[in-house]
Amino acid sequence: MIDVLVVGAGFGRDFVPLYALHPEVHRVGLVEPDARRRETVSAELGVDAEHSSLDEALAGGLWDAVHLLSPVRFHVEQTLQVLASGRSCASAVPMATTLDDIARVIDAASASAGRYMMMETALYQREYLHALHLRETGALGRLTYLSGAHMQDLDGFAPYWMGYAPMEYATHIVAPLLGIAGVTARCVRCLGSGALQDSHRGANGNLFPLESALFTLSGREPLVAQVTVSFFENARSYTEGFNVYGERGALEWPSIEGGPVVMHAAGPSDGAAHGRPITRAEISPPDRYGTMPEALRPHTRRHLYRPPDGRPAVQLHAWHGGSHPHLVHEFVSAVAHGRPPSIDSRRAATITAPGVVAHLSALRGGAELSIPQY
Repeated sequence: MIDVLVVGAGFGRDFVPLYALHPEVHRVGLVEPDARRRETVSAELGVDAEHSSLDEALAGGLWDAVHLLSPVRFHVEQTLQVLASGRSCASAVPMATTLDDIARVIDAASASAGRYMMMETALYQREYLHALHLRETGALGRLTYLSGAHMQDLDGFAPYWMGYAPMEYATHIVAPLLGIAGVTARCVRCLGSGALQDSHRGANGNLFPLESALFTLSGREPLVAQVTVSFFENARSYTEGFNVYGERGALEWPSIEGGPVVMHAAGPSDGAAHGRPITRAEISPPDRYGTMPEALRPHTRRHLYRPPDGRPAVQLHAWHGGSHPHLVHEFVSAVAHGRPPSIDSRRAATITAPGVVAHLSALRGGAELSIPQY
């Protein structure tokens, strides 16, 4: 049994109940500097302890593992602080936004008695797990092309998002494409598109509302992946998905988030027409639970959570394709059983660095740049 500390009562609110339900978790604590939010979420969910800062929580000598759901600008330093304390650390994406900081996290993870895991939702969403199933069963055949896009309107978001470089948040697309192909990204050419309005520029130094990158992937045969990330001035509803194309079949993300995926399958050529016959079908990928505890399985879909001590039931929304229970189970299992998690520091770096380098390419007018290999 382990004790888990959740940092951040915004996104963290979705994870506190999942840790509380896990049979290998004893106590769940919450860190949130905003007193009103901390008190509200603590009263709603019935956490075992609450703290106003990570410093305060760690100084108490408790907690085996910490899940960071704080803003991106805090990820690196908080990760280093947790790992230096000997505790295990899970971090929301991205692990870092510079190559130097990626290296710092890798070094800290290697030196720590704790485990590090980047909590990449895209690697556990049902659509990705279904795509892996198609690849493993041969339904896709040899892959020929991959693409994906994360488009989200951040107008009105917190000031720290203004001017954020889109490609520095590309892991939600890079991760599933590399995972399906079973490769790494070797080099990239990236271009910025559009020009940020003054009100969206902020202090981050980026001028592009959208960036689009073409990655050359490793492997015996030539294979490329195209990734687009857009945060401002693009009238497109939220999407965070991928497409994968093979010689036998293809999977395309739904046009509307949460809708069915589109499957294409090629039949044999009959010689009577140009091209092979291609069938198209819309499907809803199933949940794949693996070894997930029974108590977590309902929460891959929208479901009620009943907090302790007779508190009113709370609706959990199961965002990100039902991935949250999978992530919690993987992190808890890795810590409780002393094994590396599926997305350890080096795999996290392999997922994060391509976007970091892609943004550098965009700043250089699309120059081809090599991506470090971890």
